[in-house]
Amino acid sequence: MSGPRGLDLERLQAYLGSPPLSARMFAGGRSNLTYAVTDGTNRWVLRRPPLGHVLPTAHDMAREHKVLDALSRAGFPAPRPVRLCTDPEVIGAPFYLMEHVDGAIYRDVAALEAMGPEAMRRLVLSLVDTLADLHSLDPQTIGLGDFGKPEGFNERQVRRWKKQLDASRSREVPGIEELHARLAADIPAGGPGAVVHGDYRLDNVLIGEALEVNAVLDWEMSTLGDPLSDVALMLVYAGRPLLSKDGAARTSLSVPGHPSLSELADHYAKRSGRDVSDLHWYVAFAAFKLAVILEGVHYRYVQGQTVGEGFDTVGAMVAPLVAQGHESLDGTLEGN
Repeated sequence: MSGPRGLDLERLQAYLGSPPLSARMFAGGRSNLTYAVTDGTNRWVLRRPPLGHVLPTAHDMAREHKVLDALSRAGFPAPRPVRLCTDPEVIGAPFYLMEHVDGAIYRDVAALEAMGPEAMRRLVLSLVDTLADLHSLDPQTIGLGDFGKPEGFNERQVRRWKKQLDASRSREVPGIEELHARLAADIPAGGPGAVVHGDYRLDNVLIGEALEVNAVLDWEMSTLGDPLSDVALMLVYAGRPLLSKDGAARTSLSVPGHPSLSELADHYAKRSGRDVSDLHWYVAFAAFKLAVILEGVHYRYVQGQTVGEGFDTVGAMVAPLVAQGHESLDGTLEGN
């Protein structure tokens, strides 16, 4: 029995006691590996850590399983987990299975343009509404009161992502040390804590036919923290290049109908009741965090430890993010 790289189907079948399995890897993942698995009758999605270089505290399958269980029970659109395996001997790494949720993932600019400006606007505002709904949940009530420590969240994040950067060095990145120093010099205390996703963006959600969010995916960075960190990262992602058929680097923000960044922030504020009057530090930190994430992916690529296509271009995405971080601290929200 053969399977995609990183997934031993024969051992998985023995573990589950299931009929013969088939699987395929989902495209687009740059961190944890994600597979569609079926026994011909049932469909699941399996998540496991990446191959090779894995940073401490990252890629924790048990944490992902826990947050999905709590959120799906609370009625939030997150896939329901069905099995957690912490024994690395089964397929070579800890993993979990979750329900398969139907929906489209929008990663191609042409697909976004094809829906038209009105639908594009509705889609993006639905994305914002879902994020505000996540932040409205009471962690204690839904069983996630011990999922993180909101107090001092921003300070810990600045330290953590500097450590992640130091652990993934394969080259010099001009300006990134200076950006970290500027962020560390003026860290906001933050408001009331909430469940934060940690990597919230358009291509991390499954969209239904009515342009509603059927499921939010990829919870590996979730914790309790400052909800404005999610908002800022969503804004940064809106200005990052997506796929396009002509090979040009184009963003979802450039698609007709996409609200401006200030409109997105205002819509979130109205839906959530939170103050978003000064997002500059948060956007700068989001750019720094994403730069570090991509530098880690680049590290795995140069070590030959990535699976799939597109990794050769990741390294080139880091410098523009560093520049955006400095610009935001200087008072410019890119795309506004």
